[in-house]
Amino acid sequence: MEAGDLEADPIAGGAAGGGGGRKGSVSVKDEAVVKSAGDAWSMFLMESKKLWAIAVPIGFNVLCLYGLNSSTQIFVGHLGNLELSAVAIGLSVISNLSFGFLLGMGSALETLCGQAFGAGQVAMLGVYMQRSWIILLASALLMCPLYLFATPILKLLGQDDNIAKAAGSFTVQIIPQMFALAINFPSQKFLQAQSKVSFLAWIGGAGLLFHVFLLWLFIYAYNISMWGVALAQVVYVMGWCKEGWTGFSWDAFKDIWAFVRLSFASAVMLCLEVWYMMVLVVLAGHLKNAEIAVGSISICMNINGWEGMIFIGINAAISVRVSNELGADRPRATMYAVIVVISTSLAIGLFSMVGILALRDYFPVIFTSDKNLQRAVSNIAGLLGVTMVLNSIQPVISGVAIGGGWQGMVAYINLGCYYVFGLPLGFLFGYVFHWGVEGIWAGMLCGTALQTLILLVIVWRTNWKEEAAQASERVRLWGGQEESEKLQT
Repeated sequence: MEAGDLEADPIAGGAAGGGGGRKGSVSVKDEAVVKSAGDAWSMFLMESKKLWAIAVPIGFNVLCLYGLNSSTQIFVGHLGNLELSAVAIGLSVISNLSFGFLLGMGSALETLCGQAFGAGQVAMLGVYMQRSWIILLASALLMCPLYLFATPILKLLGQDDNIAKAAGSFTVQIIPQMFALAINFPSQKFLQAQSKVSFLAWIGGAGLLFHVFLLWLFIYAYNISMWGVALAQVVYVMGWCKEGWTGFSWDAFKDIWAFVRLSFASAVMLCLEVWYMMVLVVLAGHLKNAEIAVGSISICMNINGWEGMIFIGINAAISVRVSNELGADRPRATMYAVIVVISTSLAIGLFSMVGILALRDYFPVIFTSDKNLQRAVSNIAGLLGVTMVLNSIQPVISGVAIGGGWQGMVAYINLGCYYVFGLPLGFLFGYVFHWGVEGIWAGMLCGTALQTLILLVIVWRTNWKEEAAQASERVRLWGGQEESEKLQT
């Protein structure tokens, strides 16, 4: 991480959110240089406190959001294997396509709002959020045909006809949920950038409880629950965030293209990650005994998703920490935040793997009563454990990339590691070597391992002084100020 580039500073930094910045805020000195084991431990404790103060509420909110998916699959799984496979395909393939794209588009707001907040430009955050709403709602509208024609798309991908038909019927009925996400993500990123995250946890918990209650009444409760969560966040933003939210503004439509470009780069980066493991479910549908293959992979992906949602919370937290500190011109504080989050995440991933291996014969019972399906899940639990370790590092580094504004570069890395290397290797292991689900999964894990290694090297070699120096210029470019200045001259 080029620690030697960071000159000694006798005064330690202050606020958890990054404190001051260049414009519109009081300058806050960078963190002190770590010179001993005692200094390192003090730094670790201080940074962990800052990180978890953001990560716990966000992580809980994301877990509850994911719980809407997972609880739906749990209820449906006890109706029958066909119903489980259909809903799993609908949520894991079709809904995940839109989820990944909208989350990626919304993640551009993390970079822009986080660095603007660190630089003291709080008043612009509401305008940036409105721009993101416009972009995401337009994107959701463009993705509606994916839901409407899910059945022929799934058949074209080689899914079983009965599964494809049932999944297509389900996806049409959850189209409103996609538009709820288009409102949800920008308001969530708006609050995250300011570390106003406690209310997100309350909203997420209430939304999950409400959803589980609705599932007792009817299985298609998805839309109501998602819109409830989205609207609750909007009400909180407009009612209690007076500094960042100053009302609707036509400025949201001005100079929007720079933000569209950043949003698209963010979407490509995250979509290539989210869709990668989704492809595993699709490929499993081509194997013999498709119901068992798809069902076992879906259950494992569901469990992996629970851990993944925790790391999306940490991803968001480190994105906030990196963007705030870079915006406030605190490169050493940024570097310390990255070191602490990577080491902490790796420890969590190893603990998760041990838990999965210890409970491999027990957790499948939660999702299905079918003994054959339970046995199939238990057989591939080892790969699930390895996946959980890799997925403890990968999303965290993606959060660093979002905070630093590296989305375009990471998108190319994801494309090469996942789709040029990992996916063909999985196909080779699964179909040519006849290793089945285990082979497909093992090959794709090789792609994830390569991507993680490359990103770790990039983070290690990053000069945080240069990144902090570029933060102010990036806010001007992505916020549209540069385009406005060109037009005025």
